[in-house]
Amino acid sequence: MIADFRHRTVIVTGAAHGFGRAIALAFAARHAHVWACDIDDEGLAETLRLSAETPGSLNVRRTDVTDRQAIADLVSDAERAGDGHVDVLVNNAGGVAGQVGRPLEEVSAADWRILFAINVDAAFHLAQAVAPAMKRAKQGRIVNISSGAGLGVSLTGIQAYAAAKAAQIGLTRQLAHELGPWNITVNNVAPGFVRSNPTTERQWQSYGEEGQRALLERIALGRLGTPEDIANAVLFFASPYADWVTGQVLSVDGGR
Repeated sequence: MIADFRHRTVIVTGAAHGFGRAIALAFAARHAHVWACDIDDEGLAETLRLSAETPGSLNVRRTDVTDRQAIADLVSDAERAGDGHVDVLVNNAGGVAGQVGRPLEEVSAADWRILFAINVDAAFHLAQAVAPAMKRAKQGRIVNISSGAGLGVSLTGIQAYAAAKAAQIGLTRQLAHELGPWNITVNNVAPGFVRSNPTTERQWQSYGEEGQRALLERIALGRLGTPEDIANAVLFFASPYADWVTGQVLSVDGGR
């Protein structure tokens, strides 16, 4: 797939490593003006370094996606630096916030809430922030990064993560119908298991040899995915090839 995002302004959250970094670099490699944000300064610096030879531009911005003012400031600056609107928003920030699977009765209210805050609330607030200018421009793309856990069950056993990712898929479908009249598409990528960050690496190691083999045997293509596999799906949704695609969930999982 060849797509050029020249003169396009793109925001990618959670861009300090893993999926977010691969997505940000993929857009920058295709001439986009990318705003890559995260709370991991060291990781953002590495993303910036890796973007040095791309033909596009990449700005890094420390942004806490649970802070609505920080979101508003990010979007305002990106709009002002571009053509007055954000062309593509990729809501990738999220994850498990360091949590591990525990019995239901041991999950605190705070642990439940933080996973909704970073996986669902942040996606809503960012979409809310970019929508007005996208509507004025009568164009825009929003791509949310969910998980196979949002379509089935979480391999980690983290109840809030599975529930939050399912909620994000519901939000995707609802916003697709609300924003469609302005030619704004809203879609979702649901990755399978990818060793993309320290959390997923620990999870992979915890399975042991037998568990790793069993997981691979359940994947039709017989291999784990890569961050670039996820970035390619995002590029599709953001490209002209997906002009008449909205409200969809694309499982990128090697076939389950």
